[in-house]
Amino acid sequence: MSDTQTQIENRPPSVATLFLERVERTPDAEAYRYPVPAASGAGPDDWKSLSWGQAAERVYAIAAGLVDLGVESEERVALASATRVEWILADLGVMCAGAATTTVYPQTNAEESAFILSDSESRVLIAEDAAQLAKAVERRAELPNLRHVVVIDATGVESDGEFVLTLAELEARGKGYLEKHPEAVKERVAAITPTQLATLIYTSGTTGRPKGVRLPHDNWSYMAKAIAATGLVTQVDVQYLWLPLAHVFGKVLTSGQIEVGHVTAVDGRVDKIIENLPVVQPTYMAAVPRIFEKVYNGVAAKARAAGGAKYKIFQWAAGVSREYAKASQDNFRRTGTASAPFGLTAKHKVADALVYAKIREAFGGNLRACISGSAA
Repeated sequence: MSDTQTQIENRPPSVATLFLERVERTPDAEAYRYPVPAASGAGPDDWKSLSWGQAAERVYAIAAGLVDLGVESEERVALASATRVEWILADLGVMCAGAATTTVYPQTNAEESAFILSDSESRVLIAEDAAQLAKAVERRAELPNLRHVVVIDATGVESDGEFVLTLAELEARGKGYLEKHPEAVKERVAAITPTQLATLIYTSGTTGRPKGVRLPHDNWSYMAKAIAATGLVTQVDVQYLWLPLAHVFGKVLTSGQIEVGHVTAVDGRVDKIIENLPVVQPTYMAAVPRIFEKVYNGVAAKARAAGGAKYKIFQWAAGVSREYAKASQDNFRRTGTASAPFGLTAKHKVADALVYAKIREAFGGNLRACISGSAA
């Protein structure tokens, strides 16, 4: 058995364990980047960083805060928020408390949100903002199991310290708990078993009421180790993450990052992608096809508007890229080497200088790979 197979076969029981191991190995290395909007509301965002050690401080505080609220092993904590760094920290906090995350898309209406919270018997809801809080308040009578709502962005929210708390209040509560019980989080993580419930992800509800898919801790631990085993990403990579974290694929990406130990820049605002790419300068990014289609159509529209030779060069370069991709992929399937005939390779180099390099700059200049799915 190879070292890779051994690592996968002997994987830890949970991503919570992997997270503690990552923090111990590289506490000072950068883990996450996240945007902070300009105070004036105008101008570019300011990007901040969290090291693995700094992230752990917040994760442990969230986990201990949940324990202090009475959350027990495998009890559900719902998470209704757009993709942001606090989503990741909260999810890790839930796992490190030994509880299970119930994911709720932020676009879900109050009725369906209440059904998911009720069906999952969620004890706590971590809500992004006042709008997500309002859904729970509106349907509170239907949610006898819901004891607390923790709000990430407290703007316009009145905390009562019991049913409604801010994330900052939960973390402060957790820090206080850890002062009295310093090993509480590590003890919860050590008690996690591979088959223990980690995540409940609900179907879209297009064929009736949403159905909860139960995913155990071992599911995520396996994915984390398997991603690292491919060798496709390394510790020097920078991932740009904007996909919904309420979906299974988003969670796969966060799990793999913890095992590999590279940087992830997190911002779920789709309208900011084009603006963010030159700032983040990612080395890889996962996206759905429409994002790449939008970029291609935007470049094509500019070339068409320029007219004449520029548009003809763009069309020629687009054709060369398709021909080159097909030839290199076919050759890889036959020989294991992604190469193309000499003449086509020469044309591809010319097209790169004239067109492709400019497109790469629009993606930040460092992008070497994109992952795409959700289409034939």
